[in-house]
Amino acid sequence: MKKTLWILLAALSIVVGLYPGLYFMEKRFGLLKIKPSELVSDFVWHSAFYIHITLGGLALLIGWIQFNQKIRNKYITLHKQIGKIYVIAVLLSAITGFYIAFYAMGGIVAALGFISLSIIWFYTTLMAYLSIKKGNLLQHQKMMIYSYASCFAAVTLRLWIPILSTLFGNFETAYIVVAWWCWIPNLTVAYFLTKKLAKPSF
Repeated sequence: MKKTLWILLAALSIVVGLYPGLYFMEKRFGLLKIKPSELVSDFVWHSAFYIHITLGGLALLIGWIQFNQKIRNKYITLHKQIGKIYVIAVLLSAITGFYIAFYAMGGIVAALGFISLSIIWFYTTLMAYLSIKKGNLLQHQKMMIYSYASCFAAVTLRLWIPILSTLFGNFETAYIVVAWWCWIPNLTVAYFLTKKLAKPSF
């Protein structure tokens, strides 16, 4: 069961991590199709959007590897290098995500959901980095679990959207709900996982 969940986590992370590449193949792909033309043509918003999805996708794509104990123990240098890339990618993606959240469809309620996610993602990742710099392995591990749970919101958002759209019969309502629901359950799971950590496993 544990192995199956691990494979599922890796598969979803890879697929959704590569998903932003589709935005470079088509000008008005995905969410860009429903965004106002004046917003899409705005240089600052447009740049922030692409930085957010590209680096967020990269973080999702490589982050799950960090939780593989065998890889972590055998290839510690690789673990550190991937970790550095992950931290830089997340911090920049979270900052740009914070900015574009103000323009989220669904008004202030949806915006606050994504703004909150950006802040939590930035904070937990930064704390994970600072913890390992101080040699606090347990705190580092806990914060990384929270960080990747926040990162995994990119996956859960895409899983929940069709379900909520069917439930509410309206995409905009579903989007307002998913702005919160894509990350709150993730962090709840992360909370219980961190409670099980008695000592660092690496």
